[in-house]
Amino acid sequence: MRANPAGYELIAPRSLSEALGIMAREPGIWRPIAGGTDLMVLYEAGKLPDRRIMSIWGLRELKGIKVDSEAVSIGAATTYTEVRQHDVLRSEFPLLAEAASWTGSIANQNRGTLGGNIVNASPAADSPPALLVYDAEMELISERGSRWAPYGEFHTGYKTTLLRPDELLARIRLPCRTQGLRHYCRKVGTRNAQAISKVCIAATAACTGQTISRIRIALGSVAPTAVRCLRAEAALEGRALDEQAVAAARAEIMAEVRPIDDFRSTAAYRRQVAGNLLEEFLRTLSENAVRH
Repeated sequence: MRANPAGYELIAPRSLSEALGIMAREPGIWRPIAGGTDLMVLYEAGKLPDRRIMSIWGLRELKGIKVDSEAVSIGAATTYTEVRQHDVLRSEFPLLAEAASWTGSIANQNRGTLGGNIVNASPAADSPPALLVYDAEMELISERGSRWAPYGEFHTGYKTTLLRPDELLARIRLPCRTQGLRHYCRKVGTRNAQAISKVCIAATAACTGQTISRIRIALGSVAPTAVRCLRAEAALEGRALDEQAVAAARAEIMAEVRPIDDFRSTAAYRRQVAGNLLEEFLRTLSENAVRH
């Protein structure tokens, strides 16, 4: 059954301070919405529970990408298109730019925002694994002030986050620590485009010869939130990329993920694919090390 527009109230504050004031006076009452690419699906189906919607799409304070010598800062209302087309993000943080290109159609990318993708808190979202491996930080703001949280702590469970009822996600900060890293990502879905992932991976590594000196691995669609694969990382860091290391890391990653059976796939398939993707990444690293 389709939604009845008369059953909803929509407001559009003219500034960030106005929006934060509304949320301070009525915490938890207004649902912030930017691009709306996720919420409008629920609305169209008549399943959107939030009846009072606050559009933050027009708030310039939440838009844009800023670059300095220490970090790249991305406004929460920056679109996927802006992320995937930004030269610095494409060169320094290619996994995030690639994830933005996976997200829905071109129309979705033009309207959907990175902050919306994060706050929606879907474990199958495309951007979270990249944000995890790049050690992203979140700025959360309210009338009370600003606080920062590591992205790895932002999602507290399925569809839940650290955001308080009067807070907005303002921006995402990516530290510039990618020099010398090799980057890898893959998304496994029913088709090549406009598909929710069955499993997705983002990984980075620095190698000295055949030895891994630093590695980050993250997966989506294998647990209630996107996950850093710390056990697999520990099995690899400081080790040579030989068959024993690959086998040990594969066993660890298959043991530490917690996938479920659902209409898109089975837990057993997701666990196997997670191992396959990690092995592909490690063999790519090894071949690259040999060529250099």
